[in-house]
Amino acid sequence: MNYILFAVPFFFLLIALELLADRWRGMRTYRLSDALNSLSAGVLSTTSGLLTKGLGVVTYTLAWQHLAQFELSAQSLWVWVFAFVFYDFCYYWNHRLGHERNVLWAAHSVHHQSEDYNLSTALRQTSTGFIFGWIFYLPMAIAGVPPLVFLSVGALNLLYQFWVHTRHIPKLGVFEWIFITPSNHRVHHAQNPLYMDRNYGGVFIVWDRLFGTFQEELDEEPVVFGVTVPLASWNPLWANLQVYAHLWNDARRTESLWDSLRIWFMRTGWRPEDVAQRYPMEKPDLSAFRKFDVPLGRGRQWYAVVQFAGYVLGGTWLLGVGGGWEVLPLAIGLAWMAFGLFAIGVWLENRPWALRLEVLRLALNVPALAGLTLAGGLQLPQWAPWALAVYTLASLIGLLGLRRAERLPQAI
Repeated sequence: MNYILFAVPFFFLLIALELLADRWRGMRTYRLSDALNSLSAGVLSTTSGLLTKGLGVVTYTLAWQHLAQFELSAQSLWVWVFAFVFYDFCYYWNHRLGHERNVLWAAHSVHHQSEDYNLSTALRQTSTGFIFGWIFYLPMAIAGVPPLVFLSVGALNLLYQFWVHTRHIPKLGVFEWIFITPSNHRVHHAQNPLYMDRNYGGVFIVWDRLFGTFQEELDEEPVVFGVTVPLASWNPLWANLQVYAHLWNDARRTESLWDSLRIWFMRTGWRPEDVAQRYPMEKPDLSAFRKFDVPLGRGRQWYAVVQFAGYVLGGTWLLGVGGGWEVLPLAIGLAWMAFGLFAIGVWLENRPWALRLEVLRLALNVPALAGLTLAGGLQLPQWAPWALAVYTLASLIGLLGLRRAERLPQAI
């Protein structure tokens, strides 16, 4: 069962409730562009997972079939309890090393780039974590945890982590000693030196207390959210590539072949000495910290929201029906998703060429649907192409209205 797919409506319902709590309490934990960027990264992650999650599933299953030391039954409640705790232990080390090694941080950094902290941040997930993430859960296969149990407890672990991404819930007393809570997870998302690289557990905080990585949230040290090398973009594709690009640039600039190879697996932040001297990287002064923002008119904001809603529906549809598709139609569907989310990011950044890119995106909608249908031999409802054509035409009319109202640069 795809627990994440069924949870999507509840995610958005809880986000709406948090927005109401913001208004009621006079807080401002959401900014539109930041929230859309986080949600775009989440949509990109879940849909790209249709192509990439197979690596983890296949390797885990093979390890379970050939290396399992015990025969554990999926019918036993105690096996599920054991697997749930064991999964979080493995997650702790996956998460911890995701902060401590350059190439692993390149994948995980996406989740930390938001300079706000709210429930939309929980959905801000990487699209490249599949490359190394599977390695950390192989001990569960060797212990004999069946693949069905492994996948289920993994989904439950991820679902638990959603609710801790909020500023509206204070410390929870004794609960803080055993479980991950909003307070101790706020610490984890901080860029304050005192708080950095702490509180790695997914469900249980006991691992952090055992292995010396726990830090309590302190009233005298307000959390500053984000990363020390700011993303400064609303582009979900660049969000996934930023740290890889920085590592690649350092690797090719160094005169040491050894440094160009080991930089990927060195401790996070390590750079070759010759590169660091020639290309120093300044860190922001937290005492004068300002969040990245791009002014955007109300009309353009609403247009972005409407377009993003279309991609949420498209991504949900892909998750629901794309599991059995072949690689080519999946690749077409994901390329359409990625390009569309990229275009929305460019729109939110108010780039001079945003309108031209938006016109191109809309023009490609019907050809993309046709290519998807032909490549996959899919039988779509007869109304689907017409609905897409009407949506595209309505969006073009909306663009024309915005251009007249705000005097946007003319698309060529």
